[in-house]
Amino acid sequence: MHAVMHGFLLALQFLSRLPVPVECPWNADTSRWAVRCYPLVGLLLGGIVALAGVLLQETLPTPMMALLLLSVWVVLSGGLHLDGWMDVADAVGSNAPLEKRWAIMKDPHVGSFGILALVFLLLWKGALLLALLDAGIGLAWLPLVVALARLGAVALLVLAPAARSEGLAWAWKQYLGQRDLLWSLVPLLIGFLLWPGWPWLLVALAPFLIGYGLWARRAFNGINGDIVGAAIEGGELWLLLNVWLWYSFATG
Repeated sequence: MHAVMHGFLLALQFLSRLPVPVECPWNADTSRWAVRCYPLVGLLLGGIVALAGVLLQETLPTPMMALLLLSVWVVLSGGLHLDGWMDVADAVGSNAPLEKRWAIMKDPHVGSFGILALVFLLLWKGALLLALLDAGIGLAWLPLVVALARLGAVALLVLAPAARSEGLAWAWKQYLGQRDLLWSLVPLLIGFLLWPGWPWLLVALAPFLIGYGLWARRAFNGINGDIVGAAIEGGELWLLLNVWLWYSFATG
């Protein structure tokens, strides 16, 4: 039980900026449970964002509400995955050989491709949030989007090869197996209680992960921490689009 709790707190420390005033040990058991808890942390973060929207829905115009939700979303994660998104965009946009792309990804400075990728990502997320809010749709789907994107990160860590025998993704992978991916699905069973479109989102996530995993293997010979972080951001955008498609078809 201590390993489960410490694993959850490690995941919370790594995936969010929520304060965790406890020093948690890093070992095989706690790191494994940390990865298993990625979707659970996603449910928590998405729930906080949705709660902010519910509490303030009567006080703000819809465009400001969409911007508020997006802002809270970014702040809760501390921009961690956005950093990976920009690093990967700079590396890919350079069209450089593989070793040069790795050097660009490790560079702490952000280039023009990274800035453009960030701007378009946030614009698309904001536009989809605005469209969903403008349609008068509730926010029960939001925790599932955030959680499923982190389930995608678990799937990549378990199933995709590490590009190099170093770095954060490689360290996480040392203790992971397919059973850990199955464990990470357990918190998402609450999705059946939150939103009827949950199975559709789970199915929609699959082609994104397959395509992204194949692309990462071709472009970088596998994954690293930045590539997994970029997958979370891209997965959230992809799932937001699918929520919008779901309601567009459901309402005719």
